[in-house]
Amino acid sequence: MKQEFSKKAISGYPMLLVALMFLAGAVYSLVRIIQTENPWMAIPLASCIILFFLTLVDLFIVNPNDARVLILFGTYKGAVKDNGFYWANPFLVKRKITLRARNLNGEKLKVNDKAGNPIEIAAVVVWQVEDTYKACFDVDRYESYVIVQSEAAVRHLAGAYPYDTFEDDAEETLTLRAGKEQVSTELEKELAERFERAGIKVIEARISHLAYAPEIAEAMLRRQQAVAVVAARTQIVEGAVSMVELALEKLAKNHVVELDEEKKATMVSNLLVVLCSESSASPVVNAGTLYQ
Repeated sequence: MKQEFSKKAISGYPMLLVALMFLAGAVYSLVRIIQTENPWMAIPLASCIILFFLTLVDLFIVNPNDARVLILFGTYKGAVKDNGFYWANPFLVKRKITLRARNLNGEKLKVNDKAGNPIEIAAVVVWQVEDTYKACFDVDRYESYVIVQSEAAVRHLAGAYPYDTFEDDAEETLTLRAGKEQVSTELEKELAERFERAGIKVIEARISHLAYAPEIAEAMLRRQQAVAVVAARTQIVEGAVSMVELALEKLAKNHVVELDEEKKATMVSNLLVVLCSESSASPVVNAGTLYQ
């Protein structure tokens, strides 16, 4: 497989001077025709005009972070990457290609994650041409190639991981929502492999949009809320039990009051109700004993 190689082109300033000399020759031939009325002077006149245009039209400019791929009758002759003013063989095809970094803001794709849930996902890819030969000759229209392969990579990535997990080992499972950095790294690796054929370099790739599909978004939201409520309740109960244990320990240690098992059970029940209740507790003053 051929690779890109740089080509040194002829400076355009001397050739611009040559073009002006041909123009001066054409003007001189025209004046001589008028003065001498010699029809044979039309030959140098036509020659100078043709050479002037051939020299002039083959001048080209290479801007910074641009390149010109040179092709002679279907044969690759190299790429001019040095910016400046140049001239090349009039039979060379000079194909312009930019080396600047470009952004691809991918469309929102509706795919199924690893768990089979329909989700919406999109990615932003920053890329640039690294090998002009591959970009021009190994693929057809490398811009379209980048778009299609980016969508394919995002679809493959979405199907390799679940959107989210509700299991106890959620922290150990890589998900699209919680592991965005790791997922973006995997996306960059896959894009680099896909773009290598086209001579494209991946600078950065990130997930720009991630959500459940509208038809299941509400159900998944309720599921997430239920999981959050259960987790919050678990933490509240654990804290309440710890506080009750601490209260009983302090009362017994400081000999504030002696409680039998029934009184301890009543105290524990009251404290747990107060600590675990969603609303503020309304105290009731007991004017008698604990047994009335």
